[in-house]
Amino acid sequence: MNRRDFLSSVAVVPALAIGQTPAPPATKPGPHGLKLGTVTYNIAKDWDVPTIIKNLTEAGFDAVELRTTHKHGVEIALSAAQRAEVRKQFEGSPIKIGGLGTTCEYHAADQAVVRKNIDETKEWVKLAKDIGSPSVKVRPNGLVKDVPEEKTLEQIGKSLAECAKFAQDNGIKIQLEVHGTETQRVPRIRKIFDYAGNPQALRACWNSNQADLLDGGFDANFKLLKNQIGQIHMRDLMLEEYPWRKLIGNLAEMNFPGYCFAEIPESTDPVRVLKYFRGMFRAYQGL
Repeated sequence: MNRRDFLSSVAVVPALAIGQTPAPPATKPGPHGLKLGTVTYNIAKDWDVPTIIKNLTEAGFDAVELRTTHKHGVEIALSAAQRAEVRKQFEGSPIKIGGLGTTCEYHAADQAVVRKNIDETKEWVKLAKDIGSPSVKVRPNGLVKDVPEEKTLEQIGKSLAECAKFAQDNGIKIQLEVHGTETQRVPRIRKIFDYAGNPQALRACWNSNQADLLDGGFDANFKLLKNQIGQIHMRDLMLEEYPWRKLIGNLAEMNFPGYCFAEIPESTDPVRVLKYFRGMFRAYQGL
């Protein structure tokens, strides 16, 4: 899936009007409720920060993952003043920044490209610290032709170890998305973590791919990453080919503390769609 829809400019939109208090969520999570957010890819890609806060508050969501290149404009190019403004808007609202979504990746054969991505990841960590985001999402994006698979997985792991060390020093976590045509296979993600040395600041972003059902099936794959999972991406919950009830049940059983993010298509009635998503999400938890 091509997730590069870069904007031509970066802009931070003004804060909510003075005195305007967002309405609280319609209902509160139950005692075993998981935290629900959305990725701005794709349903919220055209929303600025006030619109994100307004719409997600109305839909009863908890957080947002601000994916790079979208209209919210939260990018590493922001000035100190702009970063402070972003932080202020979210801190004054019911909606939290659940994470920053980047396209940083470390599989390239060209070491200069790898270094560029590591250095960019560190800039995202600085931004996360400035605006109050707990984490930065990165990804593997495939294997390299004519390069041994293990060499590429080791390179990704060692790159992540450096990024995770920098993140830990800044109180931030790196979330490695289970992503890429070949690298979304969970046993390969497991090897990447092993090569990285399993640092505490490196977590897995479970991506709810159909590949989760390969290599021994869902249960075996979930077990491989269970102790590393830091956040969840979920597609439309009505897609019956994926075991949503099992995933959400597992997370509820382990009192999963991270965010579960809807990563769903655009809609002409997005708030209504998000409300339906939230309803299904709660139903799978038995709430």
